[in-house]
Amino acid sequence: MISESIASLRQHLLDLLLQFAYQEGDFTLSSGQKSSYYINTKQVTLRADGALTVGRLLWAMLPPGTQAVGGLTLGADPMVTAVSLVSELEAQPIPALIVRKKPKGHGTRAYIEGPNLPDGAQVVVLEDVVTTGQSAMQAVEQLKGAGYRVTQILALVDREAGGRELYASHGIAFQSVFSIQDLQAAARED
Repeated sequence: MISESIASLRQHLLDLLLQFAYQEGDFTLSSGQKSSYYINTKQVTLRADGALTVGRLLWAMLPPGTQAVGGLTLGADPMVTAVSLVSELEAQPIPALIVRKKPKGHGTRAYIEGPNLPDGAQVVVLEDVVTTGQSAMQAVEQLKGAGYRVTQILALVDREAGGRELYASHGIAFQSVFSIQDLQAAARED
């Protein structure tokens, strides 16, 4: 079982995000929007302690009946792997699925990498940072196209810029570990 409390895992992740991932300045996001801050979560999710913390937190947030976790490459890759590894440690193994932005250029031309699951399998989509919500929706569309059921998206940070509303319009539940307000308030305290 997860030995650390959710509160301590959450605080540790917040500390890591502030130390390694959160920056202020002038940035252009993948959505094309301009921003006065940037969150590069890969600076956390690709560290051993960050990956383990993310895996434990997101594992604890998965709804009952989850049969796999998936997400759009590249931001979700270390996250889905971390959750899958933690699920094995918890003796309730679930596979990780990586969704490509474009089909593989050879072989089967697959969009989705990972074990084949039965039709209707419940997959939770993981996302590092949600802005407009379009990236996670790409993953949702590919997973649904493969015959899977996606009813929830979990994210590390919600920038509160329309993603939650987009997911709600598609009937998909959304939960994030942090909002941008959480990160900015903690950054001001430092």
